[in-house]
Amino acid sequence: MNALGLAFLVVASILLMSLPRRLAALPLLLSAAYMTYGQIVNIGPAHFTILRMLVVVGFLRVLFRGEHLTDGFHTLDKLVLLWAMVLLAMSPFHEYNAFVYRAGIIWTELGCYFLFRIFLQNLDDVRQIFLFLCAALIPLALMMLAEKFSGHNPFGSLGGVVSNSLVRDGHIRAAGPFSHPILAGTVGAVVIAMGVAVWKTSRRHGLAGVMAGVCIVFAATSSGPILTVLFTFIALIAWRFREHMRAIRWAIFGGLIALDLVMKDPVYFLMARIDISGGSQGYHRAQLIRSSIEHLPEWWATGTDYTRHWMATGIYANDRNSDITNHILGMGVLGGLPLLIVFLVILVYAFRDVGRALQQHCASSTDDQFFIWALGAVLFGFLMTFLGISLFDQSVVYFWLCLAAIQSIVRQPSANTATQRRAAARGQVSPR
Repeated sequence: MNALGLAFLVVASILLMSLPRRLAALPLLLSAAYMTYGQIVNIGPAHFTILRMLVVVGFLRVLFRGEHLTDGFHTLDKLVLLWAMVLLAMSPFHEYNAFVYRAGIIWTELGCYFLFRIFLQNLDDVRQIFLFLCAALIPLALMMLAEKFSGHNPFGSLGGVVSNSLVRDGHIRAAGPFSHPILAGTVGAVVIAMGVAVWKTSRRHGLAGVMAGVCIVFAATSSGPILTVLFTFIALIAWRFREHMRAIRWAIFGGLIALDLVMKDPVYFLMARIDISGGSQGYHRAQLIRSSIEHLPEWWATGTDYTRHWMATGIYANDRNSDITNHILGMGVLGGLPLLIVFLVILVYAFRDVGRALQQHCASSTDDQFFIWALGAVLFGFLMTFLGISLFDQSVVYFWLCLAAIQSIVRQPSANTATQRRAAARGQVSPR
């Protein structure tokens, strides 16, 4: 860890300990957006990134202040714990350092998820975080634009990322502090959705979020993030047809079955025909799904440490594996069908809870209901992203933020609504 990383860690730790609860998630989210995985402290086989150290600080804050989950454990919280236990339980069936590697994943992802759950306790808390993020990620967008036009990554001095930007088919692809341009672009797509979600609350912040996200996606120059934006906006537009979503879902399902019947290849090979930015690897992603099905006996029970024979090409960092550009399939590689199924169930319950939150806030303003719908749209964008990339760096924190935000809204009315109900009970105002 260099001096800049140490300074960031100190400042972020102070903020994490001192900020009001509803803003305490910001240091974690800004660490994921501005610090690379190259800023680490090595202790034996363990690698402590700045984000992992901040997770420790976050739980110390929770302990000292007596903060906790105000609404108890939801079903999704229990499923997330089950996911972590299955991931860890599969360690003996993998290479010798699998336990340390998986413990690191759990430390980061599970730690961030439950800290977000503690810090964000209602809809207004989540909205406040989104407002701050829309403004706080503007510098990241500007630095990635600078990288896009110069070919030099300003985060290169932090280590863990390339100093000279990736170039494909003559296009510079900015990655910023992330391990790959697609991961950077995915975060940009999420920020766009955040900007849309808070637009009616603050157009200034909403515009800042949309512009910052557009700049990040443009700088990344990857088809995946552009498609994430597209699918997210399709989900946002579906707000106007929310009363007919059951019929729409069945129509989509039927359309996919019909396509599968008439296509020579399986329906998921549609992704092989999409190339927005030039040089897309859609065929690789489709073939990876096919290969994983063909080699199912090798990984279904506990996962596998060898996938190099699945594809014609491998990855330069590991001669034992193919490039697993699929987050859901990555769960299968790590822990077989048990881990993959638990992860899919998490996604199903998260979508279910978006619907439950909408029902519980049916008496709230339309703006509140649309904000909840926007969280579902972000989750849908992540689901589509998972079919084309595995979030293997700090970008995954924004996925866990989405899950935690949904859970914090379920059974929790907004702060304003709760205040009005208490006042109504005292006879001061009429309830809505």
